[in-house]
Amino acid sequence: MDEARRAKTVDELAALVGGCVVGDRTVLINRVNSVASAAEGDITYVEDEKYFEAASTSRASCVIAPVGANVKAPCRIEVAKPKLAFALIAEVLHPPKRPEPSIHPTAVIAASADVALTAFIGPHVCIGEHSGVGVSTQIHAGASIGDSVTIGSDCVIHPSVVIYDNVSIGDRVILHAGVVIGADGFGYVRDEQGYHKFPQVGTVVIEDDVELGANTCVDRAALGRTRIGRGTKIDNMVHVGHNCDIGERVVIAAQTGISGSVIIEDDCVIGGQVGFGDHIRVQSGAIIGSKAGILPGKIVRPGVWWGIPIQPLDEYKRLNAHISRLPHVRQELKELTERVRMLENELRQNEE
Repeated sequence: MDEARRAKTVDELAALVGGCVVGDRTVLINRVNSVASAAEGDITYVEDEKYFEAASTSRASCVIAPVGANVKAPCRIEVAKPKLAFALIAEVLHPPKRPEPSIHPTAVIAASADVALTAFIGPHVCIGEHSGVGVSTQIHAGASIGDSVTIGSDCVIHPSVVIYDNVSIGDRVILHAGVVIGADGFGYVRDEQGYHKFPQVGTVVIEDDVELGANTCVDRAALGRTRIGRGTKIDNMVHVGHNCDIGERVVIAAQTGISGSVIIEDDCVIGGQVGFGDHIRVQSGAIIGSKAGILPGKIVRPGVWWGIPIQPLDEYKRLNAHISRLPHVRQELKELTERVRMLENELRQNEE
C-alpha cells in the first residue's frame, strides 16, 4: 500500500486512540517517526517532560503528547498514554506486508496436510503429514513444519523456522527467523556406562497472540506439554526448557535461559540474560531484573527482584552500596592494622 492510500487525517488518528486534537484536524499523516528525525507528513510522540522542548520544535506534522503537557507543537493529539497511542497509530500507518495467497512451486506439502486456500506458502517450505495451516497464515522461505502440526489463522512463520512433530500453534502467532519449536528437552539418566536419554515424547502448545524472537528455542515436554500462554512476548535467543509453563502476557527479554519444569505465572516481566534453575515458580506480577540468577526450586513472589542469587530490589541496592565501598574499607583496614602494629610496638618498648 503506497503512502497516499495509507494517509490518515489527524482527526481520524485521534479518534482511533481516543485523543483530543489541538490544532488543525485536517492535516494528513503518512508515517511515524522519532522527534529528531520527523519531517512533514510524520507523526511523533513524547512522554517524558525533558523532551517536551524538543517536541515543541520538531518538524513533525503532529505530536502525540500527554494531556495538558507543555508542548507547543502547532498540531497535537493529547492522550493519557502517548507511547501506546503511537504504537496503535503505527499499526495503521505501517501495516505488515501481506503477500497474496499462493503456494510456491518449490514447496513440499504432504498429501494429507490441510492448507487453507488463503494461506501463503513460500519457496522451499516443507509441511509434513496430517498438519494443518489456518486461514491467512504466512509461512516463509525455508520453514520446516513436521507431522501432525496445527498452525492457526493469521500467523506469520518467518524464514528458516523449524516446527517439530505434534506441536500446536494458536492464532496470530509470530515466529521470527530461526525459531525452533519442539526440539527434544535436555533430559538424561546416568548409569555406570554414561547417560541414557529420558523419553522426550510430550508436546508444545503455543497459544494465541504469542510472538517469539529470532533463534529462540522452545523444547518439547518430556511427558505432557510445554506451554507458552496467550499474549506472551519472548525476545531473541531465549531458551525455554522442557515442561515449562509460561503464563499469559509474560514478557521475556533476550538471552534468558529457562530450565525444565519452570512455572512463570501471568503478567510477569523477565529481563535479559536471566538464568533459571529447574522447578522454579515465579508468581504473577513478579519483575526480575537482567542478569539475575535464580536457584532451583525457589518461589519468586510478586515484586521487583535482582542479583545473583535474586533478592528484593531494595536489598540488592543496599548490598551494591556496601560492595562499592569495599576498596575504601580495605584501605581503612590497612591503616588501622598499621596503627595497631605501631601501638603494640610502643607498648612492648615501654614494658622493656
